[in-house]
Amino acid sequence: MKNRDFVIVGLQSWDLDIGSNCKNIALELSKNNRVLYVNSPLDRSTVLKRRNSPEVQNRMKILKGKEECIIRINDNMWNFYPKIILESISQLKPDFLFNLFNKLNNKRFARQIRYAIEKLNFTDYIIFNDGDMYRSFYLKELLNPRLYVYYSRDFFHAVSYWKAHGKRMESELMKKSDLIVSNSTYLAEIASRYNEYSYYVGQGCDISQFNESLIDSVPEDISNIKKPVIGYVGALYSLRLDINLLYFIAESKSEWSFVFVGPEDSEFKNSNLHKLNNVHFLGPKNPNSLPAYVMAFDVCINPQILNEVTIGNYPRKIDEYLAMGKPVVATKTKAMSIFSDYTFQPESKEGYIDAIAKAFSQISDTEEPQRIRQRKEFAASHTWENNVNQIYNSINKVINK
Repeated sequence: MKNRDFVIVGLQSWDLDIGSNCKNIALELSKNNRVLYVNSPLDRSTVLKRRNSPEVQNRMKILKGKEECIIRINDNMWNFYPKIILESISQLKPDFLFNLFNKLNNKRFARQIRYAIEKLNFTDYIIFNDGDMYRSFYLKELLNPRLYVYYSRDFFHAVSYWKAHGKRMESELMKKSDLIVSNSTYLAEIASRYNEYSYYVGQGCDISQFNESLIDSVPEDISNIKKPVIGYVGALYSLRLDINLLYFIAESKSEWSFVFVGPEDSEFKNSNLHKLNNVHFLGPKNPNSLPAYVMAFDVCINPQILNEVTIGNYPRKIDEYLAMGKPVVATKTKAMSIFSDYTFQPESKEGYIDAIAKAFSQISDTEEPQRIRQRKEFAASHTWENNVNQIYNSINKVINK
């Protein structure tokens, strides 16, 4: 798809210094199309609670006209800061009152987007909505785009912010969207209940750093840990990871070392895992150093806890592990089904121990070099280019129909 105009709205502002699917998709879209990336607007609660943060102070300068609200990112892409403060209504009850204020928020948001669209001379544009089921609920009616695409990448209803209205609003938004694209088969299945034009488009990953040829040495804080090492890289949040499972495995197999690289939430910090001699928490690291830690692992794990948040979540870290050629043991979920030929997927605590033991036994056999190559090739197929091409295909199907 070339020479089209895309307006992207969503939950992730461009100025936040963390990665997101939507940012990567926007950059890929901009290679052949014009893209307006709209930051999520400020709301009154954020302004009051975080008024001294650099992000809010910068936004206030833009609101007052002291800074530009449209910033060019590349030749085909612009980042827009809406010059509004919306009402904080996520927990507002009853439903009719929420609907009233939400529509007012949407109208104010739409006016801002229309200003940027006209400023950049966007025409016949496609709106791509990354999970913004509240602020962007009425944009299809208010802006009349060529196509309104809803991107489903997480099961938001299980998160407290969305519990009051999320299920109701997202299902209604899915019904009226022209197209729904999802990054997991589980989410695509849910979306298909509300809209016949629902497609699984896969997931993109930037795995360029996860290349063993780029690693010079083993990090010092892991070099002396007793082998074999079972490792995990990423945020250690009890909402997503199974602490009881990890304790059971680590206590049962004291001869194995378990290494966790990443920040811990309070549940992990206070867990009994810290009392086990064979468990090592190395803390958060510079993202550029993470491949070296993965390289030092004998087996990589993703011990997800099964709940509404994780069951449909695409685990990008699996691609990172596989890109390094590592054996992977990960909790079986519907979203993990695409990795079934390249990973071990136990369904019980005992199954985890058996799977890790089997992974160890395969490391030294004659077929392991071939498995390593297959893992790397599979991970390499999950590029942002391939992901966006699937989105293009889905858009064309709907336009043609």
